[in-house]
Amino acid sequence: MSSNPGSPFASQQNKSAEPLGRHSPSSTLSGSPPSAANTILSTSLHSLSHEASPHILKLKSESDTDKPRNDVFTLTIYPRDDPYNPLRYIASNTLTAIAFSLLVFVAIAQSLSIWKWGGKFMLSMTIGAYTFAFGIGTRFGLHSHPESKGIYIVEYLFVVLSPCAFIAAEYVLLGRLARYLRCDKYLLVTPRRITITFISSDITTFLIQAIGGAMSISANDAPLALAGSRVFLTGLALQLFSFLIFTCIFVLFLYRVRKYQYEIYLKDQALVWYKDWRALAGTMIVSCIGILIRSVYRTIELSEGFQGRLATSEPFFYGLDTLPLFLAIAVYLPFWPGRFIPPFTNAAKIENEEEVKRSQASTVD
Repeated sequence: MSSNPGSPFASQQNKSAEPLGRHSPSSTLSGSPPSAANTILSTSLHSLSHEASPHILKLKSESDTDKPRNDVFTLTIYPRDDPYNPLRYIASNTLTAIAFSLLVFVAIAQSLSIWKWGGKFMLSMTIGAYTFAFGIGTRFGLHSHPESKGIYIVEYLFVVLSPCAFIAAEYVLLGRLARYLRCDKYLLVTPRRITITFISSDITTFLIQAIGGAMSISANDAPLALAGSRVFLTGLALQLFSFLIFTCIFVLFLYRVRKYQYEIYLKDQALVWYKDWRALAGTMIVSCIGILIRSVYRTIELSEGFQGRLATSEPFFYGLDTLPLFLAIAVYLPFWPGRFIPPFTNAAKIENEEEVKRSQASTVD
């Protein structure tokens, strides 16, 4: 049986090969006399029943009226050895329910935050939370139908591509924060260019991942599946590289503001800590770390192949993918950016009023 690490359905590529346990071993003994076959089988099974684990071998005997002397035996295997199960494990309904409920809660809470405090520039993150929750929810279907290729394709694409929306929100937020503080000059590039450049990068890597993912998990041809896997890996690596550069730009921005505009850095010092703009900056750092952890995990996972250790482990999936992404979006609930950054119209009005006050003060002096 040929193996192709570029597709989770690699074991199905060879149509002529039957998977282990899909046929009866009695056919191998069809040329032996019935009495001899039964003697051999009964002796072997007696020894196997004491040596083999019942979780590995499950032997059933069925009577046949035409051939009463023949026994039919079925060999069952672990999900990780089932070539028709792309996950190589049975998705836990309990973990799926917990993850789905938490993600839906965050999505609804962010929707209410936009309605109450504003911050429509974070809408992409909220939409991504809904689509990510939908992708997690399809794992209920994979629990009942672990060999369903259609459900797996939907689950995989929604789970893997939804974080692109989280990343887009981070790109927009940095530009808005720099304008709000009037510290644009401390960014390596202007806020407008940061938004355009990194959003364009996010869209490009999204498309690369979508094309590569669709090719790799839906292909019935081994070379095409491997090519799709490589395209997908390229998209993930580029996304990781792009977001890492963005995170460095953000950290450098905070360092420069603290060094060269210390009065702005401390401008909310008189307020309670959760209303200080630095709380929002710290929230962004936590969110970026969560996204980076997930991006590194996905890149390493795909480099191992769909049948690698990371790709076929549910604890790794929830611990290094779902949990970091959940924290990356949930951390904004108590520090919703709309509470700190007013709409551009209000910000311009406030800035003009401050300029008028400064001019009046200088005239009096």
